[in-house]
Amino acid sequence: MDGGQDADLWSRLLGLEPPWSVERIELHVREEKVDVYLVHVDGALWPCPECGKKLPAYDHKDARVWRHLDTMAFQTWVHARPPRVECPDHGVRQAGVSWAESNSRFTKFFERFAIDVARETDTKGAGKILKLSWDGVWGVQERAVARGLRAKPPVALRFMGVDEKAVGHGHQYATIVYNLEKGTVEWVGQDRKKETLDGFFRSLSAEQKAAIEAVGLDRWGPFIASIQEHVPGAEGKLVFDPFHIVGHMNEAVNDVRKREHRQLSEEGRSPLGGTRFWGLYGRENLPEKHREGFAALQTAHLKTGRACAIKEALRDFWAPDSKRTGTAYWQWWHFWATPSRLTPVIRGARMMKGHRTGVLNYFEHRITNAVAEGLNSKIATIQKMAYGFRNKDHFRTAVLFRCGGLQLHPVTHPIPG
Repeated sequence: MDGGQDADLWSRLLGLEPPWSVERIELHVREEKVDVYLVHVDGALWPCPECGKKLPAYDHKDARVWRHLDTMAFQTWVHARPPRVECPDHGVRQAGVSWAESNSRFTKFFERFAIDVARETDTKGAGKILKLSWDGVWGVQERAVARGLRAKPPVALRFMGVDEKAVGHGHQYATIVYNLEKGTVEWVGQDRKKETLDGFFRSLSAEQKAAIEAVGLDRWGPFIASIQEHVPGAEGKLVFDPFHIVGHMNEAVNDVRKREHRQLSEEGRSPLGGTRFWGLYGRENLPEKHREGFAALQTAHLKTGRACAIKEALRDFWAPDSKRTGTAYWQWWHFWATPSRLTPVIRGARMMKGHRTGVLNYFEHRITNAVAEGLNSKIATIQKMAYGFRNKDHFRTAVLFRCGGLQLHPVTHPIPG
């Protein structure tokens, strides 16, 4: 297969431009392989990869090989000897080639395909489809994330979310910054300390930090301290997420239920067995099979029923259309919850009072971490697909690869004509 038409076809398929051309194509049927050999004309000038200065070839190193898209079922390999140039400013450097990125063992066309496959399956499955090792597929993902981050424009983060995510075994955590407008992960840092989030803010300019209008988060102290230090006017921008606040009240309801169930069980008359999850549902989401039993509990004058009622009333706190109405509702709810004589509920109400500004800031900005919770579910799926991450850098790469909203694909060389 060394005819002129075949060479012209492969030149177009690879997007070659002068001075490169196809010298010959070798088909190996038994090995199910196609080898494409490239050459360049003598006397060509090559750009220095550092400064772009056009220079003559200095020398050639050994031939290099790149994996290309399969030809039918045959693996296809591209062979060439890229020249090196001697730049007066940067010394001897390897000249780049149009069909592959620096330090890659694959053509750009193959990398584009490999990225699409890796996004649709796990690393092991992608390896089977692409006939690559686990490390080979992972390398494609790492280069894609690095490429996307290089191409990413400066952050314009108006509405920001911050949360923590458990990574691996034990008490290992990552800090995740979300872009709540775009629904993407903006940044991933190791651990969940103040210094961790400080690292994100140090990557922003003063103008970028001032442009942050609101930050949705849980009440994690180190995150609050970092935001207060780095974001101008942070006190009016912190928005404590409704999902987490109701979650704390769900825990309070369960604490009340456990205490009451234990007490009534000792008396031999507890109706609370098997009701652990009832109080965690919103009233509109309670499964049909539990509604009759739940209604009976509510009319039984139990402490658990009162705790559920207080929790459900809290869920209505975020419904008002003005901060004034919301403040009045909060005062009413707080007046009901604090004299309830239900210790876990009182504790939750006092927690809200201690963070009153961040709770009421919701009515100024109307943001929640619902986007972040959706992405957290996706991240949990990524972790299951990977069977956990022993390396936090791998966790960061996987999250940004699938949730970062990055331009992952290499720009393939335009095909002439």
